[in-house]
Amino acid sequence: MKKALLSAACLGTITVFAQKNDSLNTQKVEEVVMTASRKKENIKEVPSSITIVGEKQIQSQLTVNSDITSILQYTVPSLGTNSGQTSNTGQTLRGRQVLVLIDGIPQSTPLRNGARDLRVIDPSAIERVEVIKGASSIYGNGADGGIINYITKRNKTNKPISGISQIGFTGQRSGGTLGVRASQLLSGKINKFDYTLSLAYERTGYMKDANKVYLSPTYSTAKMDNYNGMLKLGYEINDNQRIEASYIGYSSKSDLNLGLNTGIYGVRPTIGEGQGKGLETTPQGTPRNHNIRVSYDNKNLFAGTALNVNLYYQDFKTVYGYSDTFFNGGQSNVLSKKAGARFNFDTQLWNTQNSQAEIIYGADILNDETVQKLEDGRFWTPNMNMTNIAPFLLAKIDLFKKLTIKGGLRYENIKVNVDDFNTLSVIKNNGTFTPSIPVAGGKLNYNALVGNIGLRYNIEPYINLFGSFSQAYSINELGRILRTSTSETIKNLETKPIIVNNYELGATGQISSWMNYELTSYVSTSKLGATFVQSADRALTIKRAPEIIYGVEGFLHFTPLKWLQFGGSYSWMEGITSPDDNGSYSAKINNSRISAPKVLAYVQIKPVPEFSLGVDMLHSFQQDRFKPNANKQYAYGEGFVPDYTVFNLKLGSEINKNWKLSIGIENLFNKLYQPTIAWWSARDSEFVNAPGTRGTLIIEYKF
Repeated sequence: MKKALLSAACLGTITVFAQKNDSLNTQKVEEVVMTASRKKENIKEVPSSITIVGEKQIQSQLTVNSDITSILQYTVPSLGTNSGQTSNTGQTLRGRQVLVLIDGIPQSTPLRNGARDLRVIDPSAIERVEVIKGASSIYGNGADGGIINYITKRNKTNKPISGISQIGFTGQRSGGTLGVRASQLLSGKINKFDYTLSLAYERTGYMKDANKVYLSPTYSTAKMDNYNGMLKLGYEINDNQRIEASYIGYSSKSDLNLGLNTGIYGVRPTIGEGQGKGLETTPQGTPRNHNIRVSYDNKNLFAGTALNVNLYYQDFKTVYGYSDTFFNGGQSNVLSKKAGARFNFDTQLWNTQNSQAEIIYGADILNDETVQKLEDGRFWTPNMNMTNIAPFLLAKIDLFKKLTIKGGLRYENIKVNVDDFNTLSVIKNNGTFTPSIPVAGGKLNYNALVGNIGLRYNIEPYINLFGSFSQAYSINELGRILRTSTSETIKNLETKPIIVNNYELGATGQISSWMNYELTSYVSTSKLGATFVQSADRALTIKRAPEIIYGVEGFLHFTPLKWLQFGGSYSWMEGITSPDDNGSYSAKINNSRISAPKVLAYVQIKPVPEFSLGVDMLHSFQQDRFKPNANKQYAYGEGFVPDYTVFNLKLGSEINKNWKLSIGIENLFNKLYQPTIAWWSARDSEFVNAPGTRGTLIIEYKF
């Protein structure tokens, strides 16, 4: 059975990295992918590279570290390495920002990117993660580099009740680092009703480096309470119709009271020391992320046409630590509320023995209201209210059960209302504060027709070719542009959108019954990209210029024996830009977006069915793309990044059919190193160490 599953999986362009034959936890492997085309579809029909992180793979990584940003860095080849903090700054996908979804509900805040859209759900509630790599317009604003969609757990049995109970402990080889987590999953089916209930709580201890020194308290995940709850209710009206409603709530709050000892970039790390100033009025973290969704499915609405309707609402708030950079000091936050509806019609055009064709069409409606303020009520950005009505059409033709042709169009019709506001007075390099400027708001309109087309040819099991062209359309960090305005009206500001063209070509296949591979190359271009650069006074501004990003990625997986699996992946990218827009791409996009090359590798041994041992490795290569100035200082995003290698150990023991014991050790050899962001940011305050060895013990009871 496992070999059959592997054979089916390798025919799709899907990277299921590490424990691949445990990752696809579904009886119909060919109906795994939902995000790529807004419906379940055969993975052999996807003409682009996709990574799926399966349920057992998530659980295996959770044993090492429950932070979803860590889980993703070990499972998605072209995703940047994480910072080990609450922020996912620099964790780009193929060098561009990613759109994060939960069951299709947008979590990202593109109008003001707060870089906290990855840590918005506990991994225990996730069934799988679908990662669409490369620009995509299918879910709207913000998917320049692709989409990360968290698909939550659902009921899979006909029992009235079944469940999984877990309790775990984490800690390092030092006092005060003990943490605890607990989760409970309940699901079942009663007549036509089914339900899924997931609850999780985690309390972290202090975080220390390999020398047992407190890590920096800035954006720290230490001494944090994390809560997650999910309730999903479904009702099968009949064989063709189903209605489902769900609520997902997440909250994280830190009560860390640790002082800051700022280091020197490249010499001495910034650490936590003593007691904090106690100036924070609100615990930093993400105090709320509420998601409500109601969906209706009709498999046969009329004449071979299916209908899917999704209505959703999201209420998000994240809070940052106290900062003296504001006049009179303060804490900033990002507040975002989204309400939307998606209407999908799926019509079968024809279905013969050698060919099938269908079209998916409908419209998306989204209202996104986002603002960045201080906790005392002062506005850092104005209130921005965006409405987008986007009709779309997707078409797919399958020929001879070997050739798939897909294409689509989407019309973006975006209107943004911006309130009048006064810019916030913030500190400059010389210690003075910028003046507050009154800025008249107004209305901004954006319209564009974007599309995609792809082709996949499944020649033989050992060679399947695919190629695609896709576009993304995004409003560029409007809030950040507005908050640093030097003009008294938004009409004088550069607020043009980003349109990304993504080209991809790849091959995948199964060379033998125990070896499969994928190799993908890509190029993405934009006539007006956006990158953070440092001005003469070392302040951050957004540089708009044409840009090109290109790269390669690939993986190899081996299962030579029933009890042995091993494999690895490699990803590399480069980015160039034309700062003067003169056709000469003479400059490089900085390291805040262009990640260092990365190798992921794993080996898993299961000598007996009741016991497993696994080792994961992450190697981030050296990145030396820029030179320092005459004062030997690097600009933001241009710092030299040394290489590092980290190993994690995972042990699992199934005591019986109900009980399981798992042990995970992160940073197995207690390596003293810094995450890549500590180097490329080139700032004293951000030059921090990564955590030292950290162990996790999880006890699981399944019924």
